[in-house]
Amino acid sequence: MPIARHTTRPDHKVAKLALALALGLGLAGCGGMPTNSALYSVKQPVVQRTNMTLDVTTTTAGLPISEQQRINGWFETMDLRYGDRVAIENPSQNPAVTNAVRDLAARYGLMLSDTAPVTPGFIQPGQARVVITRATASVPGCPDWSAKSDMNYTNGISPNYGCAVNSNLAAMVADPQDLIEGKKGASETVIATSNKAISTYRDKEPSGKAGLMEAGTAAAGGGGN
Repeated sequence: MPIARHTTRPDHKVAKLALALALGLGLAGCGGMPTNSALYSVKQPVVQRTNMTLDVTTTTAGLPISEQQRINGWFETMDLRYGDRVAIENPSQNPAVTNAVRDLAARYGLMLSDTAPVTPGFIQPGQARVVITRATASVPGCPDWSAKSDMNYTNGISPNYGCAVNSNLAAMVADPQDLIEGKKGASETVIATSNKAISTYRDKEPSGKAGLMEAGTAAAGGGGN
């Protein structure tokens, strides 16, 4: 008759197995731990540029009225606005063509750029290309709530840090290209312009000079006799 035997696992092997399981669970919980220990936000605004083109027919006298109407209608359709760049690629180097486009862009408060960006395709002989460059700003990856761990051994900031401020900045900036490089002012200081704001601030009387208004009950509603 066979003798039944009971096998038992040594205590040290059980302890090692329990330690391995504990470490595995601990590392699994650290998967969403923040890693950025600096004070700057990783999510920053990104500016993208888009070029839109319109080829027009030119003459030795410049742009025909029909082509000028096409350009103006195109500007209206594209909602030409502040922050857009307008340029012309004029192979004939006819100044009358450039001046006509400059006058049309001036109606929208825009100046003609000195150089046109590189665009795909060829310009046919006797034509010129009008280019609108529009920039947009956004913050990719926002919002980001990927850090879900309660542990923060590196004292890192949340990956969502800065998303609200930078997203609002990207949405509100009038010219997104200012996020890349600010506008350069003239080397000369216009004294009359700078002193106007200062004089207005100094000459304006304080709002509390006349005293505070007394609160009354005359305007309160009441019952009749």
